[in-house]
Amino acid sequence: MEIVKKIALTLIIIGAINWALVGLFELDLVATIFGGVDNIIAKIIYAIIGLCGLLCIPILFHHFDD
Repeated sequence: MEIVKKIALTLIIIGAINWALVGLFELDLVATIFGGVDNIIAKIIYAIIGLCGLLCIPILFHHFDD
């Protein structure tokens, strides 16, 4: 399960970078690569990244060792 969490976190970081590009340069890299926001593949990518965000919610409540 630890590997799944790391993959999910990596995809969330990629999503965050994509949102930074949208905010700073009005460039949606996912949409550009996969042929537009309405493309089914782009929608699947967005959905996967969103599900990864939900999967990583418990990280907020994890107690890290100092």
